[in-house]
Amino acid sequence: MTSVSPETDATVPVLELRDVHVVHKARTGSLFRPDRVQAVQGVDLEIRRGETIGIVGESGCGKTTLARVMVGLQRATSGEVLFRGEPLRSGRRARKTLGRAVSVIFQDPATALNPRMLIRDTLTDPLRVHDIGDPASRARRVRELLDLVGLPRSAMDVLPRQISGGQRQRVAIARALALNPDVVVADEPTSALDVSVRAQVLNLLADLRHELQLGMVFISHDINTVRHVSDRIVVMNAGRIVEEGPTEQVFQSPRDAYTRTLLQAAPTLL
Repeated sequence: MTSVSPETDATVPVLELRDVHVVHKARTGSLFRPDRVQAVQGVDLEIRRGETIGIVGESGCGKTTLARVMVGLQRATSGEVLFRGEPLRSGRRARKTLGRAVSVIFQDPATALNPRMLIRDTLTDPLRVHDIGDPASRARRVRELLDLVGLPRSAMDVLPRQISGGQRQRVAIARALALNPDVVVADEPTSALDVSVRAQVLNLLADLRHELQLGMVFISHDINTVRHVSDRIVVMNAGRIVEEGPTEQVFQSPRDAYTRTLLQAAPTLL
């Protein structure tokens, strides 16, 4: 199947965040005056096709909330989110357009995949929802996707529980690529995997990003893992971006004390 993504102007970011804030109501406080938590504070960020941005920080720093804003699962409390240069709109049609251009790989493939659906149906479903192709072309696309992520054709006719965790994550990656998106947001995509297969999945993502000229947002708490796949690194702390720059620059000359702490605390790639 040929590309299903509409042509875009390469000079315009696929996604752009301008002074984005996200405030959550906490369960503490009183009924009429609940406490508020600033999950994201004043974030500016551009995501373009062909570039991988690594977002790194400890748990609770706001990186997953930021990812949810990017893929339309979380509304910003204030600030602007632009999609292809235009304000991101609500509504079914707008969500469908965004979902075709920006896909997501979740942390745990065991919960991200429908346990009752054959892999064939899991990979066909996005094409059917977006009314792309006919049954024959969809079947060809499923075979292409399995080849792309290094799974055998026999994987089409099994359930997620019948394959390993690493294979399930490859299926999740294939599903994210089904519509030939401009950007893939990968939220801790290796943290739920055995150490022995993490490097394989990282290498696969790195290869796919080059082969398909994908834009990618790779989220992790491990700055060395992010280094493996990223052109640019964004370091978050307490909801704010405290450092941003080309990967090697951040590693060789970190400006922020928090970045230096992350580098000292993560001696291993995996």
